Amino acid sequence: MAGRATSGRVGAGQVVVGRYRLVEVLGRGGFGDVWRAVDQMLGREVAVKELRLAGPDTSGDLLRGALAEARSAAALDHPAIVTVHDVVVDFGRAWIVMKLVRGCTLHQLIAESGPLPEIAVARHGLRLLDALVSAHAAHVVHHDVKPDNVMVDERGNALLTDFSIAKVTGLDPHTTTGRIAGTPGYIAPERVECGHAGPAGDLFGLGATLYV
Repeated sequence: MAGRATSGRVGAGQVVVGRYRLVEVLGRGGFGDVWRAVDQMLGREVAVKELRLAGPDTSGDLLRGALAEARSAAALDHPAIVTVHDVVVDFGRAWIVMKLVRGCTLHQLIAESGPLPEIAVARHGLRLLDALVSAHAAHVVHHDVKPDNVMVDERGNALLTDFSIAKVTGLDPHTTTGRIAGTPGYIAPERVECGHAGPAGDLFGLGATLYV
């Protein structure tokens, strides 16, 4: 982990921690933009996600928590989990550097093509379930399983992305924000009722995703 803590807007052509040159925005979300970037050290394309933290103090506990969560996600090694290469701090914010998946989100696929055939849903479901079982065995909870956080690559394989992003950006039921981690429609009832966020909540989100 390396970086500097300077503030300001970022745009195409800028270089994060002197290494990752931002090329174009691949997607925008409530937690930050995802960029296609070039790792100038290794000469490969990567995806770089900017984390917008729910607080102005990027040098305090919130940033340290974000980095700890991101490092936990980086330790996961499963073919159905988008690989995290690096976690850095620059421009006054945290960035997660991930494998660039060429494809689209499950949400985009459904929006363009409609509901998937049952056999495809079953195949994706088993693959994603295996990924969650592996993550839970490593004591890592996703917190926000939904179609937007499932990538489908060019070969039609489903991959989970954004592990613990809902938590590290301050949308955690145990923070002072009072906001619930996750997305309406995919949040387990116990998380809404008492703020409990565990592996079972991920399975609820997976079930809702497969239903959609």
